[in-house]
Amino acid sequence: MSPAGGVDDTTTKRKSRSGTSRPMARTGNDPTAAALVKVPLGEVTETQRPTGSILELIRTSLPDLRKSDAKVANLVLAEPLRLLECTVAEAADLAGVSQPTVIRFCVAIGFSGFQEFKIRLAQGLALGTSATHSVILDTDTLSGVANKIFDYTLTSLDWARRHLDKDDLERAVEALVRARSIEFFGFGASGLVAHDGQQKFPLFGVPCRAQSDSHQQIMAASMMRSGDVAVIISNTGRTQQLVEAAQIARESGATVIGLIGAVGPISALCDVTLIVETLDNTNVYTPTTSRIAALVMIDVLSTAVALRRDENHIKRLQSMKRRLNTFRSGEPDDSLEKAP
Repeated sequence: MSPAGGVDDTTTKRKSRSGTSRPMARTGNDPTAAALVKVPLGEVTETQRPTGSILELIRTSLPDLRKSDAKVANLVLAEPLRLLECTVAEAADLAGVSQPTVIRFCVAIGFSGFQEFKIRLAQGLALGTSATHSVILDTDTLSGVANKIFDYTLTSLDWARRHLDKDDLERAVEALVRARSIEFFGFGASGLVAHDGQQKFPLFGVPCRAQSDSHQQIMAASMMRSGDVAVIISNTGRTQQLVEAAQIARESGATVIGLIGAVGPISALCDVTLIVETLDNTNVYTPTTSRIAALVMIDVLSTAVALRRDENHIKRLQSMKRRLNTFRSGEPDDSLEKAP
């Protein structure tokens, strides 16, 4: 450490809860501009820079931060848009800390300084506001409610996309491409997703069915055989009736794909597990984004499968689209006579 009142601009390493090391600047308490920590860009490598939602990173890092750094973190979480307009001095004043502390906070979470942190924060806000800030209050205006729901949904979808295992996705698509038929299983909101999967049968190109009744699920799972694919949809990953359906489908010889929100009893029975992780928020008014994320995954799977079908399948899809458009508009389409 430097003498009292001075600044030691060396860096040390600090372990986060995830076990990764983050560079953290040591500073004194001199609040003057001359005492600001200068962290060379080279001290924070590209692999050390955080990815994903900056606000979620800050929220999850709070327990690991120094008390003074946590004051800056809480300011960012409370007023992210206001911070974008602040200088270092203004941010320090709002947080009730020294200017070096603001810089140290930025370095502690993986940035070279305040400016780079603000750039990444602005990029993150463009995708939507953190779940921490999407709690709907009874004092919110209608406009505020609408903004919070859109922001929360966008942020949660981006979180799910970043955490999706692409290797597992590839295995799931391959299994669906080879499928003789596909059965979708789900309850409640997941049942709605199952029926959406059934509706996508033109893209999948094979017979698709959706089961959201427990008796029908047992019957359907029991009748499956090798070459069939069962898609088990559950945000919790542990709904007992779906665990049973997965077990029966597996014993019947079907390939089992889990479209789930967390590892659990269902994933233990799956040949392929797609974990669609969304941001948790237990506020009574907050919408269930897990359902929306699962619907997006159905779109991803059906589109990916359709792209791997042959040219004749694509032509039939195009003909189907034209027929639907004709049905909706009431206007004849002469090209339909030439369609295969």
